Amino acid sequence: MTLLTRRRFLTITAACAAMPAAASGSAQWHGIALGAPASLRLEGLTDVQAAPIFAAVEAELNRLEDIFSLYRPHSQISQLNRTGHLNAPAPELLEVLSLCSVLHEASDGAFDPTIQPLWLALASGAEQPSVERAHATIGWNNVHVGSDGIRLPYPRHSAITLNGIAQGAITDRIAALLRSFDLRDVLVDMGEVAALGQRYTSVPWRVGLAAPDGTVAKRIRLQDRAVATSAPGGTMLQGKHGHILNPKGHKVMQRAVSVSAARAAVADGLSTALCLTPDSGANALASRFPGAKIEMLL
Repeated sequence: MTLLTRRRFLTITAACAAMPAAASGSAQWHGIALGAPASLRLEGLTDVQAAPIFAAVEAELNRLEDIFSLYRPHSQISQLNRTGHLNAPAPELLEVLSLCSVLHEASDGAFDPTIQPLWLALASGAEQPSVERAHATIGWNNVHVGSDGIRLPYPRHSAITLNGIAQGAITDRIAALLRSFDLRDVLVDMGEVAALGQRYTSVPWRVGLAAPDGTVAKRIRLQDRAVATSAPGGTMLQGKHGHILNPKGHKVMQRAVSVSAARAAVADGLSTALCLTPDSGANALASRFPGAKIEMLL
């Protein structure tokens, strides 16, 4: 988990991608979500028909950024990291933190949002004593999470990152918003991908899963399902460490992992955790989440 400047290892092959939107009967939107490129493709709508929907999407993204973004100093996660506590956390934040606890337990501690101080120390090229002090703050079980508030164990020293799961959570929220407009055939890419319904040709959406070198390693079809891919080497810290770190100091086990699931947040968090899981334990971990499927393990 890290700041959301990582390369995304998903390539989307949409229906008639080379054709203009008007010719293929679709409207497209491109923007930014948590610092990463984001896009929507709505089948069967003109740009004029889609304009109010895209406006609602942008408003919802802005609201969610105010909760999850490490880039915004006034966001809820930034406030928590700055002061060590957060009163009246948003329901969306509590929902994601609850899933973090499930992933932490299922992965035997490999998925740990409190990795952020260690990531920052390594990213800044800190000396070993500083790295060791950062490592000592790690421990998701020491974080208090409740509807009354969230408290970190070491104020001004502890910090969390949700960047191994937040893109998936935002993808789920945007997909739910689009369903509220009674849209059924939509491809959502908010850093992770959710495929609602079908392409206009009445076949599932096609998504290419890319290897760390950028080549498409596998193509899958998605319908009413999400997929997420994590690759530790996508961003390197000081040229030495991949951006997905093991809180126990163990080496990263996978070069790239893709997971599909009914919820993008599950796929996102699980793909992150599986990067730190040996092959022998990968299927057992995935099986803890009903309906989740490992699509690619490199």
